[in-house]
Amino acid sequence: MGTEIQIRKIEKQDLDFIYKAICELENETLNFKVFKEIFNENISNPKNLYLIAENENEGLGFISFHTQNLLHHCGLVGEIQEFFIHQKCRGQGVGCLLISEIKNFADQNNLKNIEVTTNRKRVENVAIYENLGFTLSHNKFTIYK
Repeated sequence: MGTEIQIRKIEKQDLDFIYKAICELENETLNFKVFKEIFNENISNPKNLYLIAENENEGLGFISFHTQNLLHHCGLVGEIQEFFIHQKCRGQGVGCLLISEIKNFADQNNLKNIEVTTNRKRVENVAIYENLGFTLSHNKFTIYK
């Protein structure tokens, strides 16, 4: 990858990279207009942390992290919503750098814990998250419309 990897907060000009990454993650073309509205709302929310990893202004990956006060934790909890590393960069520490920044944010803001959910079809993610220090501790149930 050449030069040093930079981690910074995502800004409005990162929209195209994030849109392409999410479409790749979901394996579908999402409605760009709706996506842009949600993107702008989420990156401007001070309870959220959106970070991009880049090298020479080329996006390598990103992470989105939302926090909320939960009664059953009696405090602030953070959840990783999206986590994407470009295929050519996987296994090179980019994800570890992003997770490290999330952990720093969690420490600075006295979060009770950090949570992440992964789709069952992404079986490889279980090992990835365990290697990053997460424990498989809950089941998540969903109802689709």
